[in-house]
Amino acid sequence: MAQERERGITIQSAAVTFDWKGYRINLIDTPGHVDFTLEVERCLRVLDGAVAVFDASAGVEAQTLTVWRQADKHKIPRICFLNKMDKIGASFNYAVESIREKLKAKPLLLQLPIGEGKTFKGVVDVVSKEKLLWNPNSDDGKDFERKPLLEMSDPELLKEITEARNALIEQVADLDDEFADLVLGEFSENFDLLPAEKLQTAVHRVTLAQTAVPVLCGSALKNKGVQPLLDAITMYLPSPEERNYEFLQWYKGDLCALAFKVLHDKQRGPLVFLRIYSGMIKRQLAIHNINGNCTERISRLLLPFADQHVEIPSLTAGNIALTVGLKNTATGDTIVSSKSSALAACRRAEREGEKKHRQSNEAERLLLAGVEIPEPVFFCTIEPPSVAKQPDLDHALKCLQREDPSLKVKLDPDSGQTILCGMGELHIEIIHDRIKREYGLETYLGPLQVAYRETILNSVRATDTLDRTLGDRRHLVTVELEAKSLETSSLLPVIEYAASVAEDLSQASREAIENGLHSACLQGPLLGSPIQDVAITLHSLVIHPGTSTAMISACVSRCLQKALKKADKQILEPLMNLEVTVTRDYLSPVLADLAQRRGNIQEIQTRQDNKVVIGFVPLAEIMGYSTVLRTLTSGSATFALELSDYQAMNPQDQSTLLSQRSGLS
Repeated sequence: MAQERERGITIQSAAVTFDWKGYRINLIDTPGHVDFTLEVERCLRVLDGAVAVFDASAGVEAQTLTVWRQADKHKIPRICFLNKMDKIGASFNYAVESIREKLKAKPLLLQLPIGEGKTFKGVVDVVSKEKLLWNPNSDDGKDFERKPLLEMSDPELLKEITEARNALIEQVADLDDEFADLVLGEFSENFDLLPAEKLQTAVHRVTLAQTAVPVLCGSALKNKGVQPLLDAITMYLPSPEERNYEFLQWYKGDLCALAFKVLHDKQRGPLVFLRIYSGMIKRQLAIHNINGNCTERISRLLLPFADQHVEIPSLTAGNIALTVGLKNTATGDTIVSSKSSALAACRRAEREGEKKHRQSNEAERLLLAGVEIPEPVFFCTIEPPSVAKQPDLDHALKCLQREDPSLKVKLDPDSGQTILCGMGELHIEIIHDRIKREYGLETYLGPLQVAYRETILNSVRATDTLDRTLGDRRHLVTVELEAKSLETSSLLPVIEYAASVAEDLSQASREAIENGLHSACLQGPLLGSPIQDVAITLHSLVIHPGTSTAMISACVSRCLQKALKKADKQILEPLMNLEVTVTRDYLSPVLADLAQRRGNIQEIQTRQDNKVVIGFVPLAEIMGYSTVLRTLTSGSATFALELSDYQAMNPQDQSTLLSQRSGLS
């Protein structure tokens, strides 16, 4: 994307398929920024293994923790790669220590760097005791040499590596019984005789069991250390056959795939990324979408290659495919070859279930778990340049929502504005930019209009007379009513009639009165916001014969407005339930900031090493909170929001708001 090139960050995950030494690798590059958590979530959902990339000078950062937890949730085996070894301040030992401390993982050092920072020349392979040196003049890193370490040329390095290898063997033997038996049996006297292949298979088993993570290092800028990383991916990460997914046994080789991403292409329409779990996909194949319960046809099949795509006739299980022609498929949908194949799988699952005495909903068993979509935390309004462009904006937002389910679009019934709800400031900014570039619409983003409400505190009475002569008809209405505050919460006014009035009221007059009262409650006397929690009693009503219902409505409405103006008025503001998860070190700045935002803290819980702050904060004070919170906590805190209810403002805040609205402040 143009935005990615400008900012130098990943925004959308990109897929690429390539071959390496006889293995086919499907690689997905995911973003690291917290605003694009969904991209990581939906890609991890379909991957078999992952490479976690660290900055060797920073070690584990805030977002690394988040992504690591997501990988834990999906039980994904991973390798760590310490990148930027040639950066000033890079420290291999510090980075490894931070993986051990912060991620609570056991690092297996399969490589050690030769030099750090500016002196970084290459790496030493601990398993095979070889050194790999890159040619400093080659830019693309293709030119490197692999030499065995010899006693004569590098005695100190060889000693260090032998110690590292012995430590690695002991570490793996602790975690893997089969390997421990081998080591204690044949090679207990001399670890040096242990063949590299045996150690590699043991590391592979330990990685799959997720009891430890292999650590490699290098520098991606000049491709130093990338070739051994690819070898490690083929050697230690699982192939699709090694990940056992429970649902596959029921499909018996029939097609089963998960749609995990949708892109919109101007020429081709929606492109759907599928991960094929079993069976195969061909072009012109009709497929059945279980979630949408519809059948569609794949017109073309492409192999993803970043922004270029190669057309192919068919693709087998374990691969990632790009399909053209699926109009109704969304992120997280399960795709099978036909409805009958889905039912057959269902029956197999049922038989299994009966054997194991498990009863669950049949459709649920067949559906692959979808993708969890995080709740939005950043809100703003979006306006088209003119009313004529509103349909175009709606279309653009619909397409973007299909691509990115973490973007939600709502219409505010109170103000009629279109509201964008996203994962953060950067997320919304990128969406705004994409609407401009891809759809040619110059839109305006504005702050969220807070929907205040109003109510009254005491009971007031008012009378009003409306006397009009239109043509030869005289319209005369006299009303006396009382408005008082309600204890319980009610959006619409509660209307009561005095006994004397209720007797001789016709249905038409009653409807006219209610319309008048409801319309008067739509605009309060203070801010013009709707009025709630009010009870209205009609004490007397005199109607001259021949008076139209519209005049009755108008008179009742005017009388109620008069009463409300006399009453003691109160503004109610929307309150949000807020839950902030933060580490102990940052708890006090977060609490201080919430106090400034008129927050009300209910309780502080402890969850593992974190504190969870639960409380209420007015919606008006939460604008841009995601950015502030990240700044305060160096990006380590997360928070969740939902609308709780309306609460009365205190007199001081109320007068500040009123003077702001009337332009005095």
